[in-house]
Amino acid sequence: MALEIWIYYVLAVLVLTASPGPSSLLCMTKGVTHGWKHGFFTALGSLSAITIILSLSFTGLGVVIASSELVFTIIKWIGATYLVYMGIKAFLSKQESYTSTAENTEIKTGFKAHFVSGFIVGASNPKAILFFTALFPQFIDPSAVLVPQYLIFASTFIVLELSWLLFYAYLGSTSSRWLMVKGRAKWFNKLSGTVFVGAGALLSTASRN
Repeated sequence: MALEIWIYYVLAVLVLTASPGPSSLLCMTKGVTHGWKHGFFTALGSLSAITIILSLSFTGLGVVIASSELVFTIIKWIGATYLVYMGIKAFLSKQESYTSTAENTEIKTGFKAHFVSGFIVGASNPKAILFFTALFPQFIDPSAVLVPQYLIFASTFIVLELSWLLFYAYLGSTSSRWLMVKGRAKWFNKLSGTVFVGAGALLSTASRN
């Protein structure tokens, strides 16, 4: 693979991963409400889902999924519904402070639940399918061995995506100190709830065009 091709690929992926989206918003929210460790597992869940999408797109299955109106619609509405659900749940929360329930929250939810939450949001973003379906054909050299190309593309994406998701989780965890003041948690929940509902509504309008 030519170095120039890889640089172009890095720039394309950098734009995708740096742009705030449902997964980065979720990681930031988890960082605020549960701490950086929980945000880390949320990021791993989202990364796992998107890496699967990347792999499917590389093998050609992503084209089949992206071209199926039914599958695309199902994925779209699963993601939109889940985001709206989380938004309503956060908006209706009566929590006044994050300090009094931090320990109990960690015990009740555990890291697995946050991983699954991140996975659902990452897997149900149809734009990721469309992006990778359109992206890979531009960079793959069909005359060269495919496995090394896949490993380079996948590892590059994983490093950039995880770095940005962890960055958003870190931002959330550091801002949680300010939000620990009694009463601020309630307003943050309403704000994040509104944003999640808005993100779900926006995702529901996604199309294959």
